[in-house]
Amino acid sequence: MNVFGVDIGGSGIKGAPVDLDRGDLAEPRHKVLTPHPAAPDGVADCVGEVVEHFGWSGPVGITFPGVVTGSVVRTAANVDKSWIDLDAGKLFGDRLNMPVTVLNDADAAGVAEMTFGAGRGRKGVVMLLTFGTGIGSAVFIDGKLVPNTELGHLELNGHEAEKHASTKVKDDEELSWDHWAHRVQKYLAHVEMLFSPELFIIGGGVSRKADKFIPLIKHIRAEIVPAELQNNAGIVGAAMATAEH
Repeated sequence: MNVFGVDIGGSGIKGAPVDLDRGDLAEPRHKVLTPHPAAPDGVADCVGEVVEHFGWSGPVGITFPGVVTGSVVRTAANVDKSWIDLDAGKLFGDRLNMPVTVLNDADAAGVAEMTFGAGRGRKGVVMLLTFGTGIGSAVFIDGKLVPNTELGHLELNGHEAEKHASTKVKDDEELSWDHWAHRVQKYLAHVEMLFSPELFIIGGGVSRKADKFIPLIKHIRAEIVPAELQNNAGIVGAAMATAEH
């Protein structure tokens, strides 16, 4: 069965029909740049552009980079603050004229990885961390999601962790892989102290280059692996979420 998934990120909005039997994209994804400022109407137009690119009609799952309860946005760290307390489900539903499901972006990626990727069959505490414009998190206990954890906003050395160790910071500050891996290691050590996970799954676009930085991360007890679905995990998870509704 194919269902449509859209993943809204701080830099890009991407989507595709997803084959839920395989847990993979049914067609190559289409991506547009996230508008700046990333205000609701502009983002909704971009989501519409992505969906219309495929001539899709039917349910659509959409991820959002912030806390989402029901379909209402509660936080907006890397998009415009006018999203806060907005019913994103109604906004996207009206724009697309289709049924929509909205959920946290890292939660979507985590659900996909736990079902089809690196977390399959893993019990205990598993954490997916997505490194991109910010740092997203999804926490699972025996395969069950603890939603909206947003652990990229933990304080680390007096700063929000994602302002210290996101991929955007690596690019903006032109950090070497070695220097950036050291920052990621400090973040993982802090999270490990708090939650004692058995497995860290590293997602986001940088997961394609896992061999450049994961071997440089030392002194972490938990196993550290790249996301198998890489940067498509959010799209797959969004489609899974809307199929369940």
